[in-house]
Amino acid sequence: MAVSTDHANRHEPRLPAARTPDVARAVETFVPDAVLARTDPALFGRTALQLAQGWATHPGEVGRAASTLAAVSARIGAATAGRALRGLAGGDITGGDDAAPMPITKDGRFKDTTWTENPGYWALRQEYLALVSFFEDLVGAAGLDPDSDERARMLMGLVGSVVSPTNVLPGNPAALKRAFETGGASVVGGLRNLLDDLATNNGKPRQVDASKLRVGQELAATPGKVVYRNRLMELVQFDAQTDEVHEIPLLCSPPWINKYYVMDLAPERSLVEWAVQHGHTVFMISYRDPDSSMASTTFEDYLELGPAAALDVVTGITGSDKVNVMGLCLGGLMAALLTTRCAVRGDDRINSLTLLNTMLDYSEVGPVSSFVSPEIVERLEQSMKQTGYLPAESMATTFDLLRANDLIFNYIGPNWLEGKAPPAFDILAWNSDSTRMPAAMHASYLRHFYLDNELSRGVLELDGDLLSLKSAQADTFIVAAENDHIAPWRTSFTSTELLGGDVTFVLSTAGHIAGVVNPPSPKAKHWVGTVGASGPDAPGPDAWRSRSTEVKGSWWDTWAEWIGERAGGMRTPPVTGSDEHPVLGDAPGDYVRGTA
Repeated sequence: MAVSTDHANRHEPRLPAARTPDVARAVETFVPDAVLARTDPALFGRTALQLAQGWATHPGEVGRAASTLAAVSARIGAATAGRALRGLAGGDITGGDDAAPMPITKDGRFKDTTWTENPGYWALRQEYLALVSFFEDLVGAAGLDPDSDERARMLMGLVGSVVSPTNVLPGNPAALKRAFETGGASVVGGLRNLLDDLATNNGKPRQVDASKLRVGQELAATPGKVVYRNRLMELVQFDAQTDEVHEIPLLCSPPWINKYYVMDLAPERSLVEWAVQHGHTVFMISYRDPDSSMASTTFEDYLELGPAAALDVVTGITGSDKVNVMGLCLGGLMAALLTTRCAVRGDDRINSLTLLNTMLDYSEVGPVSSFVSPEIVERLEQSMKQTGYLPAESMATTFDLLRANDLIFNYIGPNWLEGKAPPAFDILAWNSDSTRMPAAMHASYLRHFYLDNELSRGVLELDGDLLSLKSAQADTFIVAAENDHIAPWRTSFTSTELLGGDVTFVLSTAGHIAGVVNPPSPKAKHWVGTVGASGPDAPGPDAWRSRSTEVKGSWWDTWAEWIGERAGGMRTPPVTGSDEHPVLGDAPGDYVRGTA
């Protein structure tokens, strides 16, 4: 909730007068493009200058925001005095937060009970929330164009995170308590963690202790063999764990950002293990971590040497003329492209398609849009010319900034102030195992999909094939997550109107990764419903949700029933590998370990 009472106008930026010079762009004309690409790829420097120029242009709006902040601060002071007096009188001082000047929402940084039990800390949190809201109103006061306004809100949100009282010892009651309990040892340990992160983790607090989460042992542990390898990917065939398996095998297409094992995370939390234990012969693509030698590897190469090559190997090993395909995130995009290309070419080998947290329409991409614009893409291309790839830490930092409070600042208190070791958490261990992206492929992906949205418009051409998603007639099972900040679920829902076959749409809880790593649990739930009409008569995502069915339990169960109906009869498990595709080694393979 913003401090400003002008809610109707706060998100409708007022454009500066046309005659006002753009100081930020004028400054950039004196800086070489290569320097800008390296030092300010996300345009945050320009955004800061635009904010300053906007505030100078609209001093009245800035003054009104400041006056409102002062008024709210006065109300916070009065409310704090009331809580203190109730405490002196022996009354309950923890109630009444619903009527607080600034609404209190769930925030892991403020989970210590002192923030509600102590009037002083309660006031500090209220003043901090008012300040953050004031920063939002300052963005509105600057009168930026829509793209700059969105980027400015992210920038000022980061500023708000930086100035949080929980980032310093006096403002963090949990850290103060631990300092007293440990006789100051926690402060020393926190300083040690800080220095280590400055030296080895790009100055960010470490999210996870991955020392006991090893690939091939605690992670990516489902038994299998590598049965194929080319210069881009290895293909893993997992060992059967049932006496009989379905006739139609399952090919998994993972994202090329990070490693495949988000789909084979840990025992009892592995989607691959779940599928194998439900009688499916599962194959998994494992992409190589690119280096400078792969600078010219194209998007078409990723399709041809990845899912297309894997499809040939799977049919060759199993003898099946049909394959079910599952893809996650960008792997889901590749799976949809493969399904469409097969349909366009008259190849009917793909029997069904499962898309997990996947966007096929890039018209509304959510917070990621702050990092994708024609100029940002140009700067990325300039930067990638130096190495031939996008560094792994670049994309990891981008995703961290999209949820900075959860993925960065939430760890400052425990790690740097309390001296605690970060948790050993499988999802975060996978998330920290980042990969590079070849320059040619990444630039092509950003331009053709994020900038031009060619696929959903039906104008994408790959290797001479014009790919229209309506050509894909396979039954499709789409899973989205309601708190996904990378593939917003309402954007994922638009895929139901683009694909040509029968579509079942499922909405899971949690976010981009936890929505997929969703093993059966008493707390799990999801919403499921088929999608019929397309075009102007198609229901939107909110209309779909209002008539969908809430199901207790994980979507894994719902999918297991759906895919089981499309996986054919039962047979003895096929052999692992074949004469043409002999076993090359044990899963998870060399590429995922970075040893080849």
